[in-house]
Amino acid sequence: MRQKLNENKTAQLALVAVLILAVGFFFMSGKKGSSSSTSAAPAAPTSAAAPAAAATGGATTDPSASLTATTTSVPAPPLPAPLVAAHKRGDTVVLLVVKSGGIDDRITVQAASALLGEPGVALFVVPLENIAHYAAITQGVGVDRTPALIVVDGGDSSSTPASVQYGFQTPESVVQAVRDARYHGPTLGYAPN
Repeated sequence: MRQKLNENKTAQLALVAVLILAVGFFFMSGKKGSSSSTSAAPAAPTSAAAPAAAATGGATTDPSASLTATTTSVPAPPLPAPLVAAHKRGDTVVLLVVKSGGIDDRITVQAASALLGEPGVALFVVPLENIAHYAAITQGVGVDRTPALIVVDGGDSSSTPASVQYGFQTPESVVQAVRDARYHGPTLGYAPN
C-alpha cells in the first residue's frame, strides 16, 4: 500500500484531503464544546461583617464560579484578632497574599516593607496556605492569583471598599495603593468639561 501511495499522485491528494478534513473536524468540534460550556455566574457573596465589601480596582474574577450554582454559601470564618483591631483603630489594612517560592511574590514582599513604620498602616503578609483565615476579605475582592495586594481603608464604616492589585509591585506602587485607598476627595474625569 505504501508503494501505491508513493507512485499514485491521485491517491496522495486524496489522503491529504482526508487528513485536512479530519483536522478541520477536530478543531470545529473542540470549539463547539468550549463555547457551549461557558456561562456567566453570579459574583461570590460577601460577608456582612467583612471590612471589604467591593473591589475598587484591579481584576475581580470569581475562581469558584463553576461551584456557585451547586453549593450553598458558607459564612467566612472570623478574621484574625490583630487585623480586626487594626481596622477598628482606623488603620489602613494591607494584606499581601503570597505564594512561597514565587519570584514576584518575594520581590513584592520586599516592596511592601516600605510600609513598615508608616503611621496608620497595618501590613499583613499572608502565605497562600493561610488565605482561608482572611476569607471575609479575599472572597469579597475575588482573589484569584498571587501576589495579591489588598488594601482596605480603615474608618468608621463597617463596609469599606477594598482594592486589589496583582503581580509585581514596587515600593512606590505599594505606597500609592495605600494613598489611593485613603483618598476620599472628588474624582475628576479624563475628558474636559
